[in-house]
Amino acid sequence: MDIDGSVLEGGGQILRIAIALAAVLQKPINVVRIRANRSNPGLRPQHLAGLQLVADLCSGKAVGNRVGSQKCSLSPGSLQGGRYVADTKTAGSVVLLLQAALPCCLFGRGDFRLVLRGGTNATMAPQIDYTLPVFKPIAEKFGVRFDCTVAKRGFYPRGGGEVIVDASPVSKLKAVCLTERGRLVKITGRAFVAGKLSVEIADRMKESAVKVLRRKYEDIPVDVKVVKETSETSFGDGTGIILVGETSSGCLLAGSGLGEKGVRAEEVGREAADSLISNLDSGGCVDEYLQDQLIIFMALAEGRSTVRTGKVTLHTKTAIYIVESLTGVKFDIVTVDEALDISCQGMGFQRETS
Repeated sequence: MDIDGSVLEGGGQILRIAIALAAVLQKPINVVRIRANRSNPGLRPQHLAGLQLVADLCSGKAVGNRVGSQKCSLSPGSLQGGRYVADTKTAGSVVLLLQAALPCCLFGRGDFRLVLRGGTNATMAPQIDYTLPVFKPIAEKFGVRFDCTVAKRGFYPRGGGEVIVDASPVSKLKAVCLTERGRLVKITGRAFVAGKLSVEIADRMKESAVKVLRRKYEDIPVDVKVVKETSETSFGDGTGIILVGETSSGCLLAGSGLGEKGVRAEEVGREAADSLISNLDSGGCVDEYLQDQLIIFMALAEGRSTVRTGKVTLHTKTAIYIVESLTGVKFDIVTVDEALDISCQGMGFQRETS
């Protein structure tokens, strides 16, 4: 099957979803026009690392796996547990590597250990500090099982981070209904610096974020930890913040920011707080960053899943398009009050046990 890698959002997300589903469903696939409309089209090192990782996981053969290639194919074999290493050799996101690999680990034979190297707190990707407190507990509602240890943090432009993921297979994923928002009960967070940067930067990020949040949520507990990473826990200089709002029904929504040269710490903290507030004001049970990450699990699960969210992002529309193309599952989006419900009848995919 051919998948056009330039449609809708037109980025690496298309490749990640396509190769993950190809490996799980054991369907040979061609992805063409990869990132064709980007200023640097084709596969970049992080995409190449993800493609090779999935090929390794499924004992498959990847063709066109070179930097700059706008066409690649994957002929999958069987998904076999074991220890696998993927290294972007850049600040490319380890979280995006995990997005491609995790569905494969759920339907393989035996346990998987993934050693993923690159950026843990990278631009244009969820931070590892989002994946663990937000994505992981929501994914577990589908029956997803994995543990993740951050061995070392890595940042732009040098990377050098490493996470170790242990995942166990499931027989089937179960449908999830996330439509009860509940009330906001607390906000937690983490502001960090690493390398030669002063911990004062993290303090300023925190104070700026807390100030914005206090104005909006006077009676809600806000607890943001300030962390100074050491040379043992990080590689290079980096700074960032993650804020997570938890509701009485167990919904988790976030806002985050990464420091960069020329941007004041106060601005990073303020933007993270504004992002969290925007997601909480949306009326959804998941934030704008989680929507698209759940689509593949909804499609593979047994039964009807419904997720309430705010405005549907282009990433989510893209994920739905690719998943529908490869699975035959159809998604519905309906308006409920000021929010939207994304739902589908999952295919109930089952792991082969023989």
